Amino acid sequence: MTTVLMQPVRVAAENSEQPTILQVENLVKTFPVRRSLRGMLARRRPVLRALAGVSLKVRRGETLGIVGESGCGKSTLARCLVRLHARRAYNRRVQMVFQDPYSSLNPRMTVRATLAEPLRVHRMCPPNELDRRIGELLDLVQLPHSAVDRRPHEFSGGQRQRIGIARALSVQPECLIADELVSALDVSVQAQMVNLLLELQERLHLTVLFIAHDLRLVRHLSHRVAVMYLGRIVELARTEALFTHPRHPYTQALLRAAPELDPARRTVVDAVRGELPSPLSPPPGCPFHPRCPLAMDVCRTVVPPLDPLRDGRLAACHLAAMEDAA
Repeated sequence: MTTVLMQPVRVAAENSEQPTILQVENLVKTFPVRRSLRGMLARRRPVLRALAGVSLKVRRGETLGIVGESGCGKSTLARCLVRLHARRAYNRRVQMVFQDPYSSLNPRMTVRATLAEPLRVHRMCPPNELDRRIGELLDLVQLPHSAVDRRPHEFSGGQRQRIGIARALSVQPECLIADELVSALDVSVQAQMVNLLLELQERLHLTVLFIAHDLRLVRHLSHRVAVMYLGRIVELARTEALFTHPRHPYTQALLRAAPELDPARRTVVDAVRGELPSPLSPPPGCPFHPRCPLAMDVCRTVVPPLDPLRDGRLAACHLAAMEDAA
């Protein structure tokens, strides 16, 4: 069963928890794999299981950071969240800003055409107000109005990413999915883009899924963080709790390997020993156990559920559950 739900927005009562905007239940995504000559003799066509039952909730106005090694399923999750339903109303409410600002914009379309297209498709404003609305979108992302008749090759990477953000915001979404928003940009531009995202979130009351491999950015931007491994969420916690006291061994390894800003504290540590197992043939039991220095016998045979611990976080780890119950 795979479900992605968009809940109706309600004004939360004072001091109550914000309403859930996006809820995912048991999200599974597989891709068929081209058979080799030997594979053609097999009865079943092999499949790559990119997502293996992801469940999460995101609240209104929250930024949820999603981290993990390359190949863990972060970008697949993002694409599933914006493409699972073809309903136009859903697509309007959930928008995505893509990783590569050089390939995500049509090189033949001017900024005016790029922004006008979603406004027309979703009937966001009367035709005679298109130019006014396009001007408002350029103001939101801090681009001059003179940009409207230029094409993507005339802009820097940071400016192209701003156009991508303006396009996503044109349909007034409630949830913005930022997939590696700054990874293709120069370091000097990354801070500007992060600050813009923070300003837009506060101004427009956006809910944001921030997918990144840079743990420092995730810590700076996110209210909560979900750690993914081999298509699963293995830990989900409030940001400071996760960074100061990680409970899953994979999260602990990622944080040990994160680069420090202080040169005196920098270390050279592999994120985790060994290689990420193939999603074509994931290991039995806990998917992390072949690389985990704390693995027990139960880890090799039983898949740990993503269960709540006493401090409120979720962790898919037999050891963390045992320590919590002790």
